Amino acid sequence: MKHFNIEDLHNMPSRYRAHLINSCTGYKSANLLGSKSNTGNSNLAIFNSVVHIGSTPPMLGFILRPLTVKRNTYSNFKETGFFTVNQINKDIIEDAHHTSASYEVDISEFSKTNLTESYLDNFLAPYVKESAIKLGCSYVNQYEIKENGCLLIIGAIEHIYLPDNILKEDGWLQLDKTSGVAVNGLDAYALPALLGRFGYAKPNEPTKTIL
Repeated sequence: MKHFNIEDLHNMPSRYRAHLINSCTGYKSANLLGSKSNTGNSNLAIFNSVVHIGSTPPMLGFILRPLTVKRNTYSNFKETGFFTVNQINKDIIEDAHHTSASYEVDISEFSKTNLTESYLDNFLAPYVKESAIKLGCSYVNQYEIKENGCLLIIGAIEHIYLPDNILKEDGWLQLDKTSGVAVNGLDAYALPALLGRFGYAKPNEPTKTIL
């Protein structure tokens, strides 16, 4: 078994360490965040850090790297108060990955990919037409992580768009039917397979399948 201690981690090349640390905690969500500036410039950026924050009220969060350089996504939702979260599927991984390229603020990533800018129900921020699951969110708050200068951004989920066939009676979504992908590390993509679904666990009772 390979073993890295804290000294190894500190002394290894920074890019090697970034790949290792970003991979060792497992698969991450794969989403495109859409936003628009007050002057009408749209922006699209890939994020692998979108997480559930709470369901009452419905909220999500994502990590933003330190603001030592221009972050167009951040500037846009701070200006307008809105952004979208769009699930990445297997058919758009190359274009989705390309949105990590650093373009000038007046150049939309939509124009540099085959992804389609879409607007629904008069929501200000753009959705990705090719995404099966689309969330319209409003900016709520941010919290600085003092240890590294990153920001935890909190958003309120105001709109959810999804295919009828993935929504089950209890509100659960069968995500494998969307061909949604997960991120492995920083730059690799995997297609998850549904293995099982189980009921609420109770002490001294066997685990029950509910699929």
